[in-house]
Amino acid sequence: MSEDGAVGIVLVSHSAEVAASVAALAKGLSGGAAAVPVAPAGGTEGGGLGTSAELIAAAAASVDRGAGVAVLTDLGSAVLTVKALLAEGDELPEGTRLVDAPFVEGAVAAVVTAAAGGDLDAVEAAAAEAYAYRKV
Repeated sequence: MSEDGAVGIVLVSHSAEVAASVAALAKGLSGGAAAVPVAPAGGTEGGGLGTSAELIAAAAASVDRGAGVAVLTDLGSAVLTVKALLAEGDELPEGTRLVDAPFVEGAVAAVVTAAAGGDLDAVEAAAAEAYAYRKV
């Protein structure tokens, strides 16, 4: 795996609108992060609520720049779908990693870290660290 590009980030939600909105929020809060490839993978192919292995695989392929792909999920079956894709071994780009992180805060931290040139380990660590963010 080459380290030529930024870490790609895929945001998997049961809702296409939620995935797209979180992607826009994360990119916006990171100053646009134009160099960071971020793709939402929300809902089903038919536009309904749920998760789609095909949409997730396509999103991961679209953001793969050779530096790894961090996948963040919203709820249970999204996690299971990504785990199944990873277990198949050939559906996702090499270096794809399911990141255990809160969806919104983790997405922002992941995009900011990738925009700063962080590698996949740094992106994963920043996203996971978001569990510790205190709001009050």
